[in-house]
Amino acid sequence: MIRSHRPFAAAAIAATLSGCAATAVPRPAAPPTPTVFPPSTPRITQNNNLVGRDADSTIRLFGKPRLDVTEGAGRKLQFAGSACTIDVYYYPPRVGATPVATHVDARTPDGRDTNVDGCIGALRR
Repeated sequence: MIRSHRPFAAAAIAATLSGCAATAVPRPAAPPTPTVFPPSTPRITQNNNLVGRDADSTIRLFGKPRLDVTEGAGRKLQFAGSACTIDVYYYPPRVGATPVATHVDARTPDGRDTNVDGCIGALRR
């Protein structure tokens, strides 16, 4: 006489699956809330013809920027010509105010730093 192994197989599968049901799956913890600091007043450390100007007046001076990048409260405009490239960084002097240029970098086409006012003169249209 041949015995059927089906009841034994069904019982083994049920026992295996019941172990899975009893295992608790941990839930991921909520990500921590990021700390948001109020924007601070930018410190102006340069003295050139662009610092203190808003972006619109700089665009009127040089024309359309090569790059216009916004990150957080800051904005960077880049203007380039055959003589040099200039990056102008804008931040609002206080919450709700129009951003003004607080820092300017100028470099030659090969990447060396150059005089900001000289580059301003070369890029002026």
